Amino acid sequence: MGKTTGFMEYTREKTKERNPLTRITDWKEYSAPLSDETLKKQGARCMDCGTPFCHMGMELEGTTTGCPINNLIPEWNDLVYRGRWKEALDRLLKTNNFPEFTGRVCPAPCEGSCTLAITDPAVAIKSIERTIIDKGFENGWITPRIPTKRTGKKIAVIGSGPAGLASADQLNQAGHSVTVYERADRPGGLLMYGIPNMKLEKEVVERRIRLLTQEGIDFITNTEVGKDITAEELRKNYDAVILCTGAQKQRDLKIEGRHAKGVHFAMDYLTTSTKSLLDSNFRDKQFVDTEGKDVIVIGGGDTGADCVATALRQKCKSVVQFGKHPQLPTARTSENMWPAYPNVFTLDYAYEEADVKFGRDPRQYSIQTKKIVADVNGEVKELHTIQMEKYKGDDGRFYFKEIQGTEKVWPAQHVFIAIGFEGTEQPLLDQFAVETNNNKVKATYGEYKTNVEGVFAAGDARRGQSLIVWAINEGREAAREVDRYLMGSTLLP
Repeated sequence: MGKTTGFMEYTREKTKERNPLTRITDWKEYSAPLSDETLKKQGARCMDCGTPFCHMGMELEGTTTGCPINNLIPEWNDLVYRGRWKEALDRLLKTNNFPEFTGRVCPAPCEGSCTLAITDPAVAIKSIERTIIDKGFENGWITPRIPTKRTGKKIAVIGSGPAGLASADQLNQAGHSVTVYERADRPGGLLMYGIPNMKLEKEVVERRIRLLTQEGIDFITNTEVGKDITAEELRKNYDAVILCTGAQKQRDLKIEGRHAKGVHFAMDYLTTSTKSLLDSNFRDKQFVDTEGKDVIVIGGGDTGADCVATALRQKCKSVVQFGKHPQLPTARTSENMWPAYPNVFTLDYAYEEADVKFGRDPRQYSIQTKKIVADVNGEVKELHTIQMEKYKGDDGRFYFKEIQGTEKVWPAQHVFIAIGFEGTEQPLLDQFAVETNNNKVKATYGEYKTNVEGVFAAGDARRGQSLIVWAINEGREAAREVDRYLMGSTLLP
């Protein structure tokens, strides 16, 4: 695949990014595509490695390795190298319903398991993927695929995130009539409101929604199951129901001062910011404004990074992100060997922006928040922390202990809690009377059936907080099982 000696002749080119000081003044995407000639060379770096681990798709050492939707990566890398972009698009769409999303926001575990990455920087798979699909739209290669025959079967999909959209797309193409219910005012789920504009501009999401609508899928927004429509009504009016509501129950921080004014869940902060941007370009003031404020983000993951980037664009006075784990090493350790996902230190877009703006990386490691302190008006004014030491116990498990004498007080007028999600919100699950396991819908992977006849579950609602590629994987597979359930057999992949 690619050029036989390409990986020896060409070096990896990083995705182009706009100047950090420029991009924090607007809400446009921070990254930009590479040139066609550059991408041809990047495609040429794909080795004829025999076994392409990049598209195997599995979990290894607790993290995702390879591509869960089994993208035919070496094939479209080779086609891009040869300048055959239309054919590359055809191969890409064989396995991925929404490359415009994964090419922007997927963490690219495929690159971590690239064979070239054993000794050299991986092939720029994500950059190539994004450009293939963008060219498809730009050149008019992507047009509505309207099914010529309908089966007469009706399916309701609850939730319009990547899992819901993938299952709806597949089932619509199989000839079923699909209606997607979304409680927010716009379809897209976390793609619309959970991922900020600078990572995924909303016109990209809206463009896909328009296409799906043209293909025959109905979207009903501002409709919450259990409030605006009951589970009983859905089961009565549809031949099958798929629960794709995501893992939206945010994990809380149970410490003194948690309920001080100015302490918010991270996803609430991101959601209201995006909604206000889309509704009025922030003129409605219906968002948490951090301008001129000291901001602290508790939680070291991607959601926390997005909070950092959002606060920077709101012109915060300062921003710090707390993480409980030590700083990652700069290279793989013996416990994190290829092809597992590389747990190594990187400078994400938000951290690069903060570094340029304030002269330092905003991340603080091995730190625990002990309490939040409010002023006389109940407004948060400071956080008290202590440093932690991570150590391995006699049982082989890792533990944390406080380091006495490392206490510190941090000024803060806004605090965002970004420590993950606990699972699906319980009222919806109670409505359908589905069995649960740790706030997740109980349904076997690969089958997706719940204990309730005709009700299926996929994505984060079933597996818990995960990656967009797993959501698309499960949405596609759940569609296959629903088609089999309704028709007795299926041709869906």
